[in-house]
Amino acid sequence: MAAEPILLTAGQWLGAASGLLAVTTVVGYLGRWGVRFRLVGITSFTALLAISCLAFSVSYTQRVSLEGAVTVPVVYDNGGDLLVAAAPADLPEGAAGPSVQQLAENLRTSGRSSADGLVHVRLRRVEAVAPGLSKPVVLAEASRSLATGRVELQP
Repeated sequence: MAAEPILLTAGQWLGAASGLLAVTTVVGYLGRWGVRFRLVGITSFTALLAISCLAFSVSYTQRVSLEGAVTVPVVYDNGGDLLVAAAPADLPEGAAGPSVQQLAENLRTSGRSSADGLVHVRLRRVEAVAPGLSKPVVLAEASRSLATGRVELQP
């Protein structure tokens, strides 16, 4: 079962519980119960949990999973317009394009800015040129628009 319906249901149940606790707290204050101050804490914490569950269920987005893509670790992210991921040594042939596209699709763009309105996502591998000398080789690159969220693979 997806996380969104579970969180929505949990938020609703916690909201109902906080409502019942609020009524119990008011009755406790009117009856001058000894636990009335504890009930305030329990009620406010339950209401906070309810609001948090509801907010997370509304903002939750499922991750995109593309066929043929491999999960790759991010090795550099400047927080703006460039993200670089490292390709594993055993990357299957033809998996570079879907992998970089999947990474770009799952990228959170809030808080990012760039002059051209694009975030460039690169998949690279470090290859040895000579003993003690290596160079990065870009296997695939994709650009994601900050305005529309559209992803384009670069040739």
